[in-house]
Amino acid sequence: MLLVHYPKCTTCQKAKKWLDENGVAYRERNIKEENPTAEELRAWHSQSGLPLKRFFNTSGLLYKELKLKDRLPSMQEEEQIELLSSDGLLVKRPILVGEDFVLVGFREEEWKKALGKG
Repeated sequence: MLLVHYPKCTTCQKAKKWLDENGVAYRERNIKEENPTAEELRAWHSQSGLPLKRFFNTSGLLYKELKLKDRLPSMQEEEQIELLSSDGLLVKRPILVGEDFVLVGFREEEWKKALGKG
């Protein structure tokens, strides 16, 4: 599994701790140093079944600076993906990519269910 995270993010730290405590093996990737490509985002979006908006870090400073709350509704999906791939800090984290699932953000119950830990 791949854990895409930002080390300074407290939610990401909680997710990592949870994975470690539950004996889940994963590879780490710092989203700031290696942001997701447009191709990865397309695949993750498709696999997750989530609306694309869920992939945006809506509480981030960059999201607010770019006034994306107002701009996103009128943007095409491909434009949104290109924007997400331009800066890892625009992307909601952590993202856990498994063989048959993609989890965006850390919701313990959701992660337990997806990983068969509940």
